[in-house]
Amino acid sequence: MTDTTDTTDTTDTNTLRKGYVPSRFGQLHYVETGDGEPVLLLHQTPRSWTEYLDVLPLVGTRYRAIAMDTVGYGASAKPEGPHTIERFADGVADLIDALGLDRFHLVGHHTGGVVAVEVAARFQDRVASLLLSATSFVDDAKRASHGRVDHVDPQPDGTHLQQLWDNRRGFYQPGEEAALGRYVIDALTVLDRVEEGHRAVRGYVMEPRLPKITARTLAVCAPDDRFSMPSLKKFEAALGCPTRVLSAGHAAAPEQVPQEFAETVLEWAGRG
Repeated sequence: MTDTTDTTDTTDTNTLRKGYVPSRFGQLHYVETGDGEPVLLLHQTPRSWTEYLDVLPLVGTRYRAIAMDTVGYGASAKPEGPHTIERFADGVADLIDALGLDRFHLVGHHTGGVVAVEVAARFQDRVASLLLSATSFVDDAKRASHGRVDHVDPQPDGTHLQQLWDNRRGFYQPGEEAALGRYVIDALTVLDRVEEGHRAVRGYVMEPRLPKITARTLAVCAPDDRFSMPSLKKFEAALGCPTRVLSAGHAAAPEQVPQEFAETVLEWAGRG
């Protein structure tokens, strides 16, 4: 039984329905729109469902489009202990069971793509199709990599707020400040753990999971996303899947080219 708390937002003529489901971690938050076959969208970290704010209504014209807040992010439960890709996937498992999603299309962007790999490996035939967007191919080289993307040290004068903005400013074009602002809001909700999603990716052992994926898979990437672009060929080799480069965008592709992103989701899901 789904334990939902419904409020309503309107984007153009489409209604976004918000709710919560119980899980082993506590309540998980999700937003959905539309009807029909489910399409579940998983965000990058440290983001939330708002990464798909403009994509959801477009996908919802033909499908039941659902974007969840990953365990530990957004309005979902924030359990103690280290985050792992497996834990994130546990949260997805609890959500799909609570919502009764016997079969669904799966979309993951950046960290969400790595989580989608684990979910597709676990649920196999329940995943009707898989779309990996800007997803890291986690191999020995990736696991050995270091560096911090989003880390800031809180300062009494609040200058860390500017640093959060500046850390990602180069991923966005002028005019995309609203999307960058949503990133800052999401990052502030998990400020003390803002890097954990990236560490979880680097700690994931992906190679033995890939052969377990049975869903037809498409790997895509925005042209300016230099972090993820090299992974396209690796997924093509490992899964025998087609790949596609979007016309524009960087690490925030669902917000930067939402129309094209949604059309790609619709086209790939519709092939089944």
